[in-house]
Amino acid sequence: MKEFELIEHLIPLLPGNKETVVGPGDDCSVLDVGMPGKLLLFKTDAVVEGVHFTKDDGWVRIGRKAISRALSDMAAMAGEPLSALVTLGLPSDFDFEKVREIYQGIRERAALFNVSVSGGETVRSTQGIFLSISMVGWVPQGRLLLRKNMRPADALFVTGELGGSRSGKHLDFIPRIEHAKWLADRFEIHALMDVSDGLAGDLQRLIEASGLGVELLSEAIPVSKEAKQAARQSGTSALSRALSDGEDFELLFTVPASVAVKLLDAWKERFPGLRLSCIGKVVPEKKIRILSRSGRLTNLDCHGYDHFQ
Repeated sequence: MKEFELIEHLIPLLPGNKETVVGPGDDCSVLDVGMPGKLLLFKTDAVVEGVHFTKDDGWVRIGRKAISRALSDMAAMAGEPLSALVTLGLPSDFDFEKVREIYQGIRERAALFNVSVSGGETVRSTQGIFLSISMVGWVPQGRLLLRKNMRPADALFVTGELGGSRSGKHLDFIPRIEHAKWLADRFEIHALMDVSDGLAGDLQRLIEASGLGVELLSEAIPVSKEAKQAARQSGTSALSRALSDGEDFELLFTVPASVAVKLLDAWKERFPGLRLSCIGKVVPEKKIRILSRSGRLTNLDCHGYDHFQ
């Protein structure tokens, strides 16, 4: 069973309540808890030794990555993060100095976004180290940028460059919180999410949520130099790595096609050091197709990261 098949089977078992505005199926759950003009965002994310990091990655970087993943999900809702809890699983023979470094990394990244760490839990782990971060934040009421809201003929954009994250970006990325809030404040954003499981996989999440499809322009997809290098070493396609590698933590969003040029111009002025690419458009047919350099339109034949495949 694939990861998202498992999730689909579990969702019907989950109870809800009247305060839950958005439940499973987006980057954060959304709760109405009576805050004037605001909705509460709620998110949890975990990193596990041997899956998301190794002991050679550096303990400070591991801590930064753990909390940055939850921060990236806040960015995917154009939200303002507030506070986090940390659950830490350790072997019984843990090294305190290494744990201290993990928390130094958490503290550094949390401080960058004025996020408090309000507590958590420590447990013994028999299978290595893991960290689980729970985070709350908020978003203005009436500004929910959900995956299901992309519309036919929208232009599809992505920030930064894709692929090759295992060269170090997956540990050192800066969540795009500032960029997402800037976008939401100035443009009519229809759908928004972060790219964590690879562009191909996360586009599938958009398609499942909205019931629509996308057409990609192969030449417009921003392939990182790290993806190109990894492709040369492995004998694979650089484009396929950009589509599949995962842990890019860039923003993927749609806007009306009529504002695409204005958006690109404004972005270059505000964020000259970060690339923004229009990589395709939304179409009615529920598929992902890619237009090659030769003009051939084909179904996308690669997929993103899956924990159980």
